[in-house]
Amino acid sequence: MEASYPVRAVSVRVVRVVLLGVLFLMSDVGAKEAPTLDLHAHAGKVVVVDFWASWCTPCRQSIPWLNDMQAKYGSRGLVVIGVNVDTERALAEKFLAQTPARFEVVYDAQGRLPQEYGVQGMPASFIFDRAGHLVEKHLGFKTVDRDRYEQLLVNTLNGEK
Repeated sequence: MEASYPVRAVSVRVVRVVLLGVLFLMSDVGAKEAPTLDLHAHAGKVVVVDFWASWCTPCRQSIPWLNDMQAKYGSRGLVVIGVNVDTERALAEKFLAQTPARFEVVYDAQGRLPQEYGVQGMPASFIFDRAGHLVEKHLGFKTVDRDRYEQLLVNTLNGEK
């Protein structure tokens, strides 16, 4: 004896919604790729990783200074990488329209990189020597400290401690 199962009519609309949902889950639409900082890609260079946000008042002074340092010492092996932590990229883009960064900018709306680096405020800078070792990290940016920061970069570029 054959078993009979009740057959329910499923609307075409329901099938489409289910298929679209499956396709969405299978695709990477809406997936947010975690930003990465590959410092190995800059092996042999002095790297400054600078965390900033559009709401950060001192960042309006640190980014132009970092532009100057990149222009002045880039040919000697300095690489500046900015990490923006705004949750909305449009805020960062508006900031950059007013205060352009002339160095690489990585966007991290999820805040994974600041967590990885232990950032406790903005701006926060991490300076790595040519061997990839952390030389110094500092929180904030004070114009009175610019000369000391620049001397640290020069010393690091020269392989001095």
